[in-house]
Amino acid sequence: MRERVALPLPRLRDLVADGAVDTVLVAMVDMQGRLQGKRLSARYFLDEVVESGTETCDYLLAVDVEMNTVDGYRASSWDTGYGDFVLRPDLATLCPLPWHEGTALVLADVEQVSGGPVAVSPRQVLRRQLDRLAELGLTAFVGTELEFLLFTDTYEQAWNSGYRGLTPANQYNVDYSLLGTGRVEPVLRAIRNGMAGAGMYVESAKGECNPGQHEIAFRYTDALATCDNHAVYKTGAKEIAAAHGTSLTFMAKYDQREGNSCHIHLSLRDADGTPVFAGDGEHGFSPLMRHFVAGQLACLPELTYFLAPNINSYKRFADGSFAPTALAWGLDNRTCAVRVVGHGPSLRLENRVPGGDVNPYLAVAAMIAAGLYGVQHELPLDEPCTGNAYAGGYPRVPGTLRDAAERLASSAVARAAFGADVVDHYRNAARVEQVAFDAAVTDWERLRGFERL
Repeated sequence: MRERVALPLPRLRDLVADGAVDTVLVAMVDMQGRLQGKRLSARYFLDEVVESGTETCDYLLAVDVEMNTVDGYRASSWDTGYGDFVLRPDLATLCPLPWHEGTALVLADVEQVSGGPVAVSPRQVLRRQLDRLAELGLTAFVGTELEFLLFTDTYEQAWNSGYRGLTPANQYNVDYSLLGTGRVEPVLRAIRNGMAGAGMYVESAKGECNPGQHEIAFRYTDALATCDNHAVYKTGAKEIAAAHGTSLTFMAKYDQREGNSCHIHLSLRDADGTPVFAGDGEHGFSPLMRHFVAGQLACLPELTYFLAPNINSYKRFADGSFAPTALAWGLDNRTCAVRVVGHGPSLRLENRVPGGDVNPYLAVAAMIAAGLYGVQHELPLDEPCTGNAYAGGYPRVPGTLRDAAERLASSAVARAAFGADVVDHYRNAARVEQVAFDAAVTDWERLRGFERL
């Protein structure tokens, strides 16, 4: 169940013939959640790529954030010759990009040259879990709430300064402040209108706690469309900010204040489109809802890597920070890892673990896999946390990338849900990140040790 195509193919043909569109971006989503691909002439896209796809190097799913080739991947390596895979356009994602003149974009599924999907590509990881839901006659609807920090420095100035001493676009806490958002409305408005022009349903913009921190929210839709929109939005917001001489970051924890979260809301509907979480049980839950939430808590430690994929992700998890540390659930309780909100048809769960650096496809896939585990095993749901979960003595969310990666690697739940190839691939991605960090010497170490140790 996908909302309307923002740019139907016949309409694109007309725009290309009229000269209004001359470029089409064909993009895949990589392991880090970034858009990678090619800028194609619109004519070539229509003549060749719509039917045949376009090929690109398969190392795009086997590099680190710096685009370094790294070892340990079976899917792509020097030993396999770093061959190609095919980007197959998903025409349901075709949309204009108003912030680039004469340009449209289409997201692609990643396929083997010999045919068949590349199982480790994030979009395919999510598709596999959506197929499991479909076998039960269910569809997932998702909304992601993505925060960012906005600075008055350009990206080039930020780079040249080593990302130190940047000037926040707001100097103080502007949570819900209309004055605070009004101060930076030219950038916020350009992002909102740009995303609306790309076919997204924009709901609102609001200030947040950290100086310069904001959130732009979009209406929920089916899980795959939400994740697609999320990926396009992250790239587009950066490009629009740059065009205004500013910069923004979605990193989970930029400084010692509040980090950037990405709370993920999820609900299920049956084949008739009827919400299935509400029922006549305790708290207004259906049995499926109880088991689905119980599965989140049971599986979260083993699947945390898919919710928090970087070293920096774990810096958010601090007591009293609105980022979760407790493996607990609660009714409208923001101190818990899993918060249940809404009632009746709007009843849904909110996973508060992910930060702004999350790959949405992997995170939503993990939430679905956890929920299905709870449903299949009819897991009982513990009583909700009614107070401060930080001080409630609950088991804790894994606190480091190393811990989360080890739990993923040994998880029978993950291997059954995603397949050993996917688990081993992303376990290696975590290893690469951890090795890179372990070898780094930080500013903190120099400050403390240069003279005084």
